[in-house]
Amino acid sequence: QVQLVESGGGLVQAGGSLRRSCAASVRTFSSYAMGWFRQAQGKARDFVARISWGGTSTYYADSVKGRFTISRDNDKNTSYLQMNSLKPEDTAVYYCAADRRLIRTTGETLDAWGQGTLVTVSS
Repeated sequence: QVQLVESGGGLVQAGGSLRRSCAASVRTFSSYAMGWFRQAQGKARDFVARISWGGTSTYYADSVKGRFTISRDNDKNTSYLQMNSLKPEDTAVYYCAADRRLIRTTGETLDAWGQGTLVTVSS
């Protein structure tokens, strides 16, 4: 069973950048597609981005397209979310997720979730 540990959250001013990391403790990391979700206070969880097993295919929510970049390093068992041009409305708890199938944008029935880390964007 894969376990995910996230790092890299925090406080940033609007227009700034942050990079989130998600390290997986599993021997076959390349067998898992990876994704990122976020949940703002009082709101439902939203899909942010996903990446395929080998990293050749990515997909983004419209709200982050052109500002966020998802990537992965299968040698390091780690997925990344580079967040640029951050806006106050990006403030949320961010979660990484893993699944042996394609990451569903609903977030339902995924194999594993990270612990979540708050990202706060001040105006």
